[in-house]
Amino acid sequence: MDKEKAKKRIKKLIEEINHHNYSYYVKDEIKISDAAYDSLKKELEKLEAQFPDLVSADSPTKRVGDKPLEKFEKVTHILPMYSMFDAFNADDMKDWEKRIAKILSAQTRKALIGEYFCELKMDGLAVSLVYEGGVLATGATRGNGQVGENVTSNLKTIQSIPLKLRDVSEQELKEVGILADGQDKIKHEIKAGRIELRGEAIMTTDVFKKLNEKAEKTGEKKFANPRNAAAGSIRQLDPKVAAGRKLDFNVYSLIIGQGENILDKHEQELKLANLLGFKTFKQNKACKNLAEVEKFHKYWDANREKLPFECDGVVVKINDLSLWSELGVVGKGPRYMMAYKFTPEQAVTKIKEIVWQIGRTGTLTPTAHLEPVRIGGVTVSHSTLHNMDEIERLGLKIGDTVVIERAGDVIPKIIEVLPKLRNGSEKKVNPPTECPICSGPVEKKAGEVAYRCINKNCFAVNLRSLSHWTSKSAVDIEGLGPKIVEQLVVSGLVRDVSDFYALTEGDLKPLERFAEKSVDNLIKSINFRKEIDLARFIFGLGIRHVGEETAVLLAQKFSVFNSQFSMNDQFLISQFLKYFTEIKIEDLEEIEDVGPVVAKSIFEFFHDSHNLDVLHKLEKNGVKIKINKLQVASSKIQDKVFVLTGGLNGLTRDEAKAKIRELGGKITSSVSKKTDFVVAGTDPGSKYEKALKLGVKVLNEEDFLGMIK
Repeated sequence: MDKEKAKKRIKKLIEEINHHNYSYYVKDEIKISDAAYDSLKKELEKLEAQFPDLVSADSPTKRVGDKPLEKFEKVTHILPMYSMFDAFNADDMKDWEKRIAKILSAQTRKALIGEYFCELKMDGLAVSLVYEGGVLATGATRGNGQVGENVTSNLKTIQSIPLKLRDVSEQELKEVGILADGQDKIKHEIKAGRIELRGEAIMTTDVFKKLNEKAEKTGEKKFANPRNAAAGSIRQLDPKVAAGRKLDFNVYSLIIGQGENILDKHEQELKLANLLGFKTFKQNKACKNLAEVEKFHKYWDANREKLPFECDGVVVKINDLSLWSELGVVGKGPRYMMAYKFTPEQAVTKIKEIVWQIGRTGTLTPTAHLEPVRIGGVTVSHSTLHNMDEIERLGLKIGDTVVIERAGDVIPKIIEVLPKLRNGSEKKVNPPTECPICSGPVEKKAGEVAYRCINKNCFAVNLRSLSHWTSKSAVDIEGLGPKIVEQLVVSGLVRDVSDFYALTEGDLKPLERFAEKSVDNLIKSINFRKEIDLARFIFGLGIRHVGEETAVLLAQKFSVFNSQFSMNDQFLISQFLKYFTEIKIEDLEEIEDVGPVVAKSIFEFFHDSHNLDVLHKLEKNGVKIKINKLQVASSKIQDKVFVLTGGLNGLTRDEAKAKIRELGGKITSSVSKKTDFVVAGTDPGSKYEKALKLGVKVLNEEDFLGMIK
């Protein structure tokens, strides 16, 4: 190929690659496969290597430089990059509106109403991008607002930052609401003048997680948060390091020429930025008044975990750009915008004491009692510490000042100890030597992190085991809630689950809170649950490490082996026991998702004399088991893996799970590439977002009901 043909081919390749970058990063449209896209870049690289004098500054191959910089040069911003004033509640926002209303004239004050624009506040590094003649000339950090650092080489590595501005048509500008005079000025500045885009370089939470996982494997220092990771990446002297961090960029401001006021609305600035090839958040919204602003803020405050990046508030701006100069700047920031912060997700408090709680399998879990502190809209006074290893990892002592974090409805977590605030009165946390309830012996097995009470008569362990048996997800005995169960245990009427089925009206009537009708209803509920589905029966036993899904797998294993039982056939507990007391550990390990630890736990349960006595007593008291044979002959969902998220209207979560299992499907709690379907009800959580990222098929409730019918 001669030089002239190469020049034309290079030009077309650059245009094609830029077109696909715009489609992917701005329009969220994939018009070409990764392999085809890579092929275009390889062809361009080959031609540029053959004709090095044809390489242009805006070539997609020039995103990563060859050599690290020695230092960053200083850059003076043509217009200052301001900070913002903060608001923390609706009253702060009303006060802000009153203040700016006093400054504006009566005429412009009237125009102000209905002119707010809400943008999600990114938690990253503020940067400025200057384009001269349509090509990226300088990228700089905010610095002190007046002077920043030239980080162009690092910003070029961000794929969502175009190296050359997209050529905008008159029709596109017209659709944005820009008149003819403005169109001419903008097109001139794109081709021969100056356009500046300001925005935030951010790291998504997914990329941040993977970065820290990699650091943990290699023994490197982990980043504290995505903002620090993004800032640290941009301030690396070696662009190759920045390129490996996979940063993103979103625009929040646009300056045409030297700052001429060509556009009418701030909203138009962001639409124009999209046309030029930049990303802005689709969630951003124009609001008519503060009531709409409040609604927008409340929604994203409650749903910020659904966003793929860290967001700490909403930036509220007056949409009418003509009012910005009239309102001006005071102190550190402009009057025409306000950062309306979300409720804090982190707070500092002190550890009052560590209390060990006991679970149904005897596991002791340390819980920190805290000095009450407001976080995420609620008052927090407790935090789970999981185990002794977690306490040692944190280096935590009783009396320490700690940082706690709460995300959404998740239980607050202690993420950091502040040892410099110690005064010497702090006490070391020692592992438990005896059960806090029964004072019985505690053990920690080799290879495990948990301490467990090994007293089989422990009141707390027994109480939780009994409540587990009666719970909705297990045997589901209506009227036997935790308080009633505790009353029956304290009164000596119930010692193990078999005793529920020996209760009589005469036993219950003398007890406090038991009227004649409630006694009759409870006895009927207990008798109604004397026939128990096998999977519920196994789960209700409370075998260590055996959850709902493992219980279903064990039930399937039994029903396949005992093929003589037909659907809904009853059988004796002794028949069930014969199978599980004779089965070998190796056979249990062959069951899907049952590893050596779970298999050993199951084996030990069915070889424990106390457990066997209880099971025989259950049979003596009239309890029988039934098998629901899987109707999978014509099922379309046999062996398909489902994840449920959000609320369902037509059926309960348990009913949905039961139907999936009945038709031979499988249920997991987390989304992965192995997931076949995610059923998304109302207000789906992060599982929905992950499904979209992984390309897992998402079903709404109507689709799901149609499938299981």
